[in-house]
Order: sequence, then structure tokens, then C-alpha cells
Amino acid sequence: MTSNKRSTVYVSLGSNIEPEANLRRAIRLLEQHCTVEAVSHAYRTPPQGFANQADFFNLAVKLTTDLDAITLKHTVLDFVERELKRVRDPNNKNAARSIDLDISLWNDEIFDYGEKPWHVPDNDILRFAHVVLPLAEIAPDYIHPTEHVALKMIAGRFADIDFDKIRISYG
Repeated sequence: MTSNKRSTVYVSLGSNIEPEANLRRAIRLLEQHCTVEAVSHAYRTPPQGFANQADFFNLAVKLTTDLDAITLKHTVLDFVERELKRVRDPNNKNAARSIDLDISLWNDEIFDYGEKPWHVPDNDILRFAHVVLPLAEIAPDYIHPTEHVALKMIAGRFADIDFDKIRISYG
């Protein structure tokens, strides 16, 4: 469903199966449905929870859309995951994946949506460097809606972590 206003949305992407190719393709597919305003570097990060797999590449995109959150999730993000052959292992939520897309931030709003339900802002922003560092790169002064501090301040909590940064060219 579309709304009467355009929203600014930050989406976190990750891949550890052909990550450069899959992230590049995911961004192109997002561009078919939304306006991609900014793309962070990809951060090469070790896997979480299940270590016996390849490193992940994680990045963030800033996009604008007139879709609501549930429509963006089911019509666009799920479409991208299907196109890139995302397989969900019911026995291992941390398994290798071709692509994973999550809504991290939506305007300056706080809400739950969908059947899971998912939460905005994504709680992983406060928990994991691989989520907040790419977001802080493209929106350092964005004020986190529940923490009331800039993303660069949250990212600073992970200052001791040094990930390789890779530029993914998608154009």
C-alpha cells in the first residue's frame, strides 16, 4: 500500500554467498522499486552464531519510498531475497545466505509491523557493529529514535572493531 508521503528508510543488507555479486544485484533490484539515495561501503565481518561459514559483507542503503513498511517488506525486500535465491534454514537462523535485507530505520519513527513482528528501529543497531557501522557511515548525524543520540555515537561504542571496508560498485 502506498502512502501520501515519501519516507526515508535505511535498509541493512548482508551476504556471504558470492557477496559482492549478490549485494550489487540487490541494490539494482531495490532501485527498480525505490529511490536509492546512498550506499555505504560493505564491511567484511565474521559470521554471528554459526562460525563455520564464510565471512559476511554487510552494508546499508538509504532509500526513499511511498510504500508503507509491510508493503516494502513483502513487495520489495522479499522479492529481492527470492530473486537472489535466499534459502532460510529453519534449524539455523545464522546459516549462510545469498542475501538478507532488513528495515533498520524508518524516518524517525518507532513501530512494530508484520507477522513476526519486526521492530523499527531494528534492535540489532545497538547490538552489532556490522549493522550500525554501515548505517553510521551514510547517516552519521541521524538521531536514533529511542537512544536519542547520533548513529556515529552508537558506532563509537564499537571503536575497537576494525572491519575491512569494500566499495561495491552497482551502477
